[in-house]
Amino acid sequence: MKKLLMVAMALIVACSVTMAQDAKQLRKEREATRKMAKSELKAKVDKNTKKEAKRLAKEGWQVKPGALPLEKQLQRSFEMQYEYDEYNFPKYIMGEASSIGENYDAAKTAATSLAITNLAGQIQTEVSALIENTVANKQLSPEEAASITESVMASKNLISQSIGRTMPVMECFRIVKNKNNEVLVRIAYNAEMAKAAAKKAIREDLEKKGTNLHEQLDKALGF
Repeated sequence: MKKLLMVAMALIVACSVTMAQDAKQLRKEREATRKMAKSELKAKVDKNTKKEAKRLAKEGWQVKPGALPLEKQLQRSFEMQYEYDEYNFPKYIMGEASSIGENYDAAKTAATSLAITNLAGQIQTEVSALIENTVANKQLSPEEAASITESVMASKNLISQSIGRTMPVMECFRIVKNKNNEVLVRIAYNAEMAKAAAKKAIREDLEKKGTNLHEQLDKALGF
């Protein structure tokens, strides 16, 4: 009985520590988002972005009251989309989707779910490119790369399930036929977290196949 009580207490402490860490991380992310939004409001928007915002506006797209203007959201999206790290890997992986629903919240939920699936597809593409790069640099044999790539292509659903909190980059809507709401969302995911999500999913697939390519997988993803 005493041992069970000690185990229960240990689990409670562990859960409390995890929740505290998650809350701290969430606060940091919100603060970073707040600072980003503040700087974006002051930043100038280039002509091409303004042109794109006008095109979307003509198609009926608009933003909810209190949200960043459409051109500002586009500007943030473009800037994040073309940020790369020292390995020429995107700093953010982007996913986009739209969905139609009878009300705004339902349409947004469906669009976000589709965007995450799209995000998983983008992660697949980027990870495959990294694997091809390791072959070009002779860090992996073509046979090893082919086996890992096969697991990459089979792991889209697992990658989707492994994706954690995403960063909303763009959100707009328009009223379509029957007064339904069409919501368009664009989300971003930190590249390092994306590679970690991919690694977890691909590792699971490799283990199911009984292959021993974990070290090569780490090498391909730069871990």
